[in-house]
Amino acid sequence: MIRYVVQVSFTPNLGVHVDVTPLDVDGRTVREALEAVFRARPRMRGYVLDDQGRLRAHVNVFVSGQMIRDRDLQSDAIDASTSLWVFQALSGG
Repeated sequence: MIRYVVQVSFTPNLGVHVDVTPLDVDGRTVREALEAVFRARPRMRGYVLDDQGRLRAHVNVFVSGQMIRDRDLQSDAIDASTSLWVFQALSGG
């Protein structure tokens, strides 16, 4: 089986709560990559996904600079040349 190792990076503001050091993980979809991240850092799940497994409203995921389309299942395809970024939006005044 071909492995699709991608680097997953995170915005520094998540670092207040969890380790945000970039991780190299295996996955063919955004969801598979995120699940690999959550196995390594279980506390990260609650900051990225809601109770139904969808991206939280204040979180965006980008694949090679493009926002993913499937926020519910995170089924967007990735490959070995993919960069994956998880951003937590900041708000307030």
